[in-house]
Amino acid sequence: MSGLATVWLALIFAAAVAATWAAGVVLSKSTDALDARLGLGEDIGGIILLAIAGSLPELAITVSAAAGGNLPLAAGNLIGGIAVQTMVLVLCDVVAGERPLSYLVGRLTPVLEGLLVVLVVSGVLMGSLLKESTTIGFGISPASVAIVVVWIVGIYVINRTRSSSPWRVEMPGSRPGRRHHREPHEVEQHPYAGRTTRTVGLIFGGACLVTLVAGVFLEVAGNTLANRAGINGVIFGATILATATALPEISSGIAAVRLGDNALAIGDIFGGNAFQVCLFVVADVIAGKAVLPSAGRENSWLASLGVALTAIYAIGVIGRPYRTFARLGPDSLLAIAVFGLGVAGLFVLPAH
Repeated sequence: MSGLATVWLALIFAAAVAATWAAGVVLSKSTDALDARLGLGEDIGGIILLAIAGSLPELAITVSAAAGGNLPLAAGNLIGGIAVQTMVLVLCDVVAGERPLSYLVGRLTPVLEGLLVVLVVSGVLMGSLLKESTTIGFGISPASVAIVVVWIVGIYVINRTRSSSPWRVEMPGSRPGRRHHREPHEVEQHPYAGRTTRTVGLIFGGACLVTLVAGVFLEVAGNTLANRAGINGVIFGATILATATALPEISSGIAAVRLGDNALAIGDIFGGNAFQVCLFVVADVIAGKAVLPSAGRENSWLASLGVALTAIYAIGVIGRPYRTFARLGPDSLLAIAVFGLGVAGLFVLPAH
């Protein structure tokens, strides 16, 4: 593909973005349908299904980049994707209306999910400081395995907390919506209600295939375009590529808020972000060596930016700002400022 003209590469990249968006919409609906029909919503299995479906673009790019030896791009897409996908909540805030999204959430479970993001990203930062030779076999970093273990334990704790309700919280004026995707919405009918479970499964599989193929084209065409434009691979992966792969989250997040499922909207973003860095295990296996030590300063900076943005919205859920400014809550305005400064900081980081 490197022999193609720049205009053709740009068209291929744009087509892959469009395919990712379309497949992401289908994935979101088919995952909801399978989640409800198979009764997975209350269990870790349901969370895993939702997380995998939302992270398929990142998975495709990670596998393609790791197989090609472009480890900084693989790491940049996974780590930078956290910051970009958290910024999807700004769009959700606009759709929420006259009150900030964090005011409407009405539950503290998203805060626990945000703390899980902080935990797993801390594992990313610590793993990036390890020697490349520090592995547990097959080139797998112990930090990559630890991230997966922490994620599984965290999801278990969150589900137990959600089902047992160890505390009672009153948030007057909130509109949290459904607790789970498996619960039928009082207005919106479950997607693919007239289709058999087998048909829905085939639709889900087809959307997965389209997403994976589109992800490979995104990585190959995008990386070539970035090299020709002289753009740093980490910066490209953390901004343009991460934005392209965040399209499914944008679609599902806006749809959730429009249905009044405000707690699900923010919870799904945090849940997807926490799962995303579990893909470092896959990157290690494909590359044959630990990927995290190749992260570098830029990715460490982006990881810290993702933690900061997560903390802003977690604080917003607890603090519940009441007023909006230009349809945005104070937490979203702060997130925009912090994100802008964070991206600008990438261009002034020292090389070593």
